[in-house]
Amino acid sequence: MEKFKAEIAKKLNANASQISLYWKGRVGFYALLKANGIGKGDEVIIPAFTCVVVPNAIIYLGAKPVYVDVNKDTFNTTLNHIKEKVTTKTKCIVIQNTFGLSSEIEEIVEFAKEKEIVTIEDCTHGFGGSYNGKPNGVFADASFFSTQWNKPFSTGIGGFVFLKDKTISQQLSLVNEELALPSFKEKLMLGILIKARKFLLNPTTYWTLLKTYRFLSKKGIVVGSSSGEEITSVIMPKNYFKAFSKTQEKEGLRGLKKLDDLLETRRKNGLLFNQFLKNNGKTYVKEELYKNHSFLKLPVLVKDREVFKFRAEKASINLGDWFVSMIHPITKDFSNWELDDKEFPIAKEVSEKILNLDTDTKNPEKVITFLQENLNEIV
Repeated sequence: MEKFKAEIAKKLNANASQISLYWKGRVGFYALLKANGIGKGDEVIIPAFTCVVVPNAIIYLGAKPVYVDVNKDTFNTTLNHIKEKVTTKTKCIVIQNTFGLSSEIEEIVEFAKEKEIVTIEDCTHGFGGSYNGKPNGVFADASFFSTQWNKPFSTGIGGFVFLKDKTISQQLSLVNEELALPSFKEKLMLGILIKARKFLLNPTTYWTLLKTYRFLSKKGIVVGSSSGEEITSVIMPKNYFKAFSKTQEKEGLRGLKKLDDLLETRRKNGLLFNQFLKNNGKTYVKEELYKNHSFLKLPVLVKDREVFKFRAEKASINLGDWFVSMIHPITKDFSNWELDDKEFPIAKEVSEKILNLDTDTKNPEKVITFLQENLNEIV
């Protein structure tokens, strides 16, 4: 899989030796934590607006996720929020790129270095984008990326890490020796799903296929981006720590060839949708953030999410529902994840109103028409 690693490394202006591949991006995050010796009694700072698989990777190692609120303009954490939560037990700070937007990375990394705290960029939304002129993911000690279905480029499911701090490269190699190999059935099923998505998915079939896939993956019937205990429990699933496969590599190489064109399309559509929201007095991405935004998704805040989704489905408009809870997709009783939602008012408010517009669309005018027709539902 050296060719795939080399192609990824080119995008990061790095070496293939700094890239490690995993069955899922969250598995790479777990590997980075373990390689850094993070375990029982240690604290890891993360945003209170994320996916449940992030705190789970921390909990699997016996460490404690420590949440911080987010900024309403960026949906990312800020240095000031982080400073309030740092203790002598803090061993790692996770810096999230949300929907393609990075913010305050250099400031957070500099602060962490002074405190001798490890930094990891959560770039599951950010590959191919940039922050202050450099590729997303190259600022912190390490970063992890996702190549799942709707990420910057797709391998079906999958992910990788970039290791900037080479002092733990040997330890990461030792950790990676523990990776289990995907089964023949898993690889076969993934290959079928990749082909089905390519030939069957379109705006007309989107909602039906999405619901079917999520139901089947939750039940463990098909290979899923999130399934079973990964999204319902803090218990580490059997065979969680799994390696990348040739099936994923082949799809990934195809996806990387299309990435630059996709990035251009996303940015063009993202700016178009954003300007519409701004012109109509709705919540929008501020202009000063554009240079650091790859617009993987464009967030839109709505008054009644179920009504908006129902209307989008009727109009054959693709909508993402990433982070529609503080630790998506857990919607209530966050106690197992040690999260008190009352402590984080911005993350709580945003997670109760957010949906995401698909910026990959080939028909942006149709999306604008839909937004215009449902303007009163948008915050």
